[in-house]
Amino acid sequence: MIRILIAEDMHMLRRALVALLELEEDMEIVAELSSGAEIVPAAQSLRPDVAILDIDLPGTDGITAAQALSAAVPECRTLILTSLGRPGNLRRALAAHASGFLLKDAEPEQLSAAIRKVAAGERVIDPQLALAALDTGDSPLTDRELEVLRFAADGEEPAQIAAKLYLSAGTVRNYLTTVVTKLNARNRVDAIRIAREAGWL
Repeated sequence: MIRILIAEDMHMLRRALVALLELEEDMEIVAELSSGAEIVPAAQSLRPDVAILDIDLPGTDGITAAQALSAAVPECRTLILTSLGRPGNLRRALAAHASGFLLKDAEPEQLSAAIRKVAAGERVIDPQLALAALDTGDSPLTDRELEVLRFAADGEEPAQIAAKLYLSAGTVRNYLTTVVTKLNARNRVDAIRIAREAGWL
């Protein structure tokens, strides 16, 4: 029997996943969770073989939970489900030791096959996402440009960023202008979106 923990904050979707997987003769649902903070404690006590985690959980997101899970319960393999096929999320998930990464609109048979593969120690990645991740490539931004953009993404103004990085406000504005240019963005907000979707932030 493959023992499964499911973490999904949307009640109807979580119940649908449970109902779907309970039809499989070789699978048993040992936990149904609605938040990221519950994942590690539940896995430590129940010792599931596979944890199916929604990427956008409240509190602790699925990727952060996958990282914590790999440290706390290393024998539990993680399968991330997402509705947004962003290559950057795939990179983050792999860096967090997730064993699988699937889109939520995958066929039910794909999900059960992915669970079996992940439980057997294999990696399962949606092929379209894998191709998109390869196409995206490395960040064209320098470490300093990324640092400035990260602060801007958190809502900091140039003067606040300048104070934190011991730079002048003019220098920070220059960095932001360079970032917008390098990413072919319309403005700072667009640059943040582009960098996030590519997984550089």
